Amino acid sequence: MKTYLVPVDFSDAAFNAANFAARLSHQTEIATIILMNAYYISPYETMLPNPDMVMLREEEIEESAKERIGDLEKLKEQLVMQVRDGVEIKTRLNRSHLLRAVVDVVEEDNVDMVVIGSIGNSTVREGTTNKIGDHVIEVSKASSAPVMVIPPDYRYQLIKEAVIACDFKKVKDNIPMDVLHKLLGKQTIKLLVLNIDREGKHDGKDPELLAEESALHDMLKNYQTKYFYENYADVLTGILDFAKEQKAQMLIALPHNYSFLQSLLHTSISQQLAKNSTVPVLLLK
Repeated sequence: MKTYLVPVDFSDAAFNAANFAARLSHQTEIATIILMNAYYISPYETMLPNPDMVMLREEEIEESAKERIGDLEKLKEQLVMQVRDGVEIKTRLNRSHLLRAVVDVVEEDNVDMVVIGSIGNSTVREGTTNKIGDHVIEVSKASSAPVMVIPPDYRYQLIKEAVIACDFKKVKDNIPMDVLHKLLGKQTIKLLVLNIDREGKHDGKDPELLAEESALHDMLKNYQTKYFYENYADVLTGILDFAKEQKAQMLIALPHNYSFLQSLLHTSISQQLAKNSTVPVLLLK
C-alpha cells in the first residue's frame, strides 16, 4: 500500500481523519498522503446574482482558492510531525464536486485507500446544508479504492484487532483476499471473524455452511484468526456491541455492503457513534 487520499473540508471530522491517516502511517508501508480539498463553484454563481443580489466575482473565487490552499499547507505542517519518517504529504485543490474529485485523484494517483470523516466534507461554499453521511456513502460507492470511514470522536489507536462480519455465503467470491492482503500487509493484526448465525446452522452442522467455513479458514490461514458465531436480533447493534466487547480497533465491511454503511450513517445512529467513539469502518472493494 503506497498512497492514502484524505478529503479535507476543514471540519473537525476531516482534521480528525487526516490525523488518523498520519498516525496510521506508522503501522503500514504507506509512502504518500494526499490532502485534497474539493472546491466547486457553479457557473451560475458567477453569471447570476443570488437572492441577496450578490454575484461572485472571479477575484473572490481565486482569493478563496488561495485561502484553501494555505489552510491545506497549514494542515500539512501539523501532520509532518506525526507521520512516519519518509512519508510524503501532498496538498491538492480540485475545482469540482467531491465525488468527481475523489474518483479522479484515485485513478490519477493510484490511491490505495481513501480516509474520510463520517460527517462533514461539503464540497460547496459555506451556508449550504447537507445531510449527515451523504457524501461518505456516495464516495464509498464511487471510489474504486477501499474507503476507511472515521467517526468524528474516534482517536487513533494502534490497530491490533479487526472485526470482519461475514455471512459465510460464497466467501471466495465475496471476500477480496488480494485487497485485504494489500491493506493488512505483514501486520500482526488479529482478525475476529463474526458470523451472524440466526438460524443456528453452525450448531446444526449444516453441510453448506461447513464447506464455506472450511474455505474461509483456508483463505485466512496466514492471519491470526478467531471465529465467533452469534445470534443477534439486531445485526447492526450486535456487530457494534461485539466490536466494543472485543475492544477491536476496526470493523471491516465486505464489498457492496452499503446497506451496512447507510445504517451506520443514519442520523440517530451516527450521533450514537460520535457519542460512543465507535471504531473506524473499512469498506473493501
